[in-house]
Amino acid sequence: MYYSHVKRIFSLYIIREISSLFLLGIVIFTLVLLMGRLIKLMELVVTHGVPLVDVSKMILYLIPSFLIYTIPMAFLLAVLLAFGRLSADNEIIVIKASGISLYQVMPPVMFCALVAVFFAFSVAAVGAPWGNSAFKELSLRMLTKNIAATIREKTFWDDIPGVVMYTDHYEEKSRQLKGVVIHDGRNQSRPMTIFAQNGIISGTSGNHGLLLSLQNGSIHFAGAGGSYRLVYFGEYSMTAGNKENSTPQSPNESDLSLSDLISRMDDPAIPAALRLRYLTEFHSRFTFPCASLVFAILAVPLGIQNRRAGKSGGFAVSIFIILSYYVVMSVARTFPEKGILPSSIALWLPNLLFLGIGLYFLRLASLEKSPPRLQLNTVLDFFRRSS
Repeated sequence: MYYSHVKRIFSLYIIREISSLFLLGIVIFTLVLLMGRLIKLMELVVTHGVPLVDVSKMILYLIPSFLIYTIPMAFLLAVLLAFGRLSADNEIIVIKASGISLYQVMPPVMFCALVAVFFAFSVAAVGAPWGNSAFKELSLRMLTKNIAATIREKTFWDDIPGVVMYTDHYEEKSRQLKGVVIHDGRNQSRPMTIFAQNGIISGTSGNHGLLLSLQNGSIHFAGAGGSYRLVYFGEYSMTAGNKENSTPQSPNESDLSLSDLISRMDDPAIPAALRLRYLTEFHSRFTFPCASLVFAILAVPLGIQNRRAGKSGGFAVSIFIILSYYVVMSVARTFPEKGILPSSIALWLPNLLFLGIGLYFLRLASLEKSPPRLQLNTVLDFFRRSS
């Protein structure tokens, strides 16, 4: 009775310790990732006069796509700091002396990991596709309203997804273009390049898109098998960004829901390369959230051993693990493209690899043995010899 009461108090203590650090880590990592985008978004307010409300909405739409990565990162940091503090204050020794083994410490940590996995998966399955689609729609609507302030002469302009435009001269008041070059790559199977002497750019009615009216030019088509076609025109109109003109054969896989990914993976009308991209994206929606479970097992023994370095050491270790994980994940994502392994295996390899390392370190920690450490002097000597 007394023993179970002690375990319950200890479990709540661990959950509270990890939860506070976890929430703090999410805020910090998300702000760091948002920093690069914030600079560009604030330019819209200062330079182009975009309302601050619209920019705030864009920031809100961006957050879910960042949370997919920051939730596992924040959880890893939280466990490392929590157990690093417990070890530094000798609370781990007191816990072991009370009869609680290291394996009995894991249930509250795994409970927190499951909560992190649930939130990360919810964001990956629902939040990120919604945010990405809403962000692009709002960006295009803002682009249509503030088009006179966004186009620049003698500058390649790529604000429209899949379209790159260049113009020698642009009249802001009349929105007239001279010396226009447009590369339209929205249809990847048949990209085209347009040259025109003159043109006018305006917004379409009701679709939040752009209408380009071009005069006196030519269209260069590149097809499969090295085929080529040239068409001259006196007048040519094209729309960009509206729903009717979108290309269903090659959508951005990050904007699709899980049901859309499944339907496109099994559609024989879609090219095999695109179906492979959809399959890879489908598995990544599960592998990234499940990284929190792997980090829970890996972080506990490392946090206990990191008693002297303190919070700075825990932060450094978490950054090293995160970078290593995403490097391995990036390499694993190339395996399906090269035909080495199917996506269902390749994208789970990083989790399995780090899970094996975590179980090994956890076993050593339970036996009161320290995991092997790579000394800083050894690393420095290696870089000196390499240079």
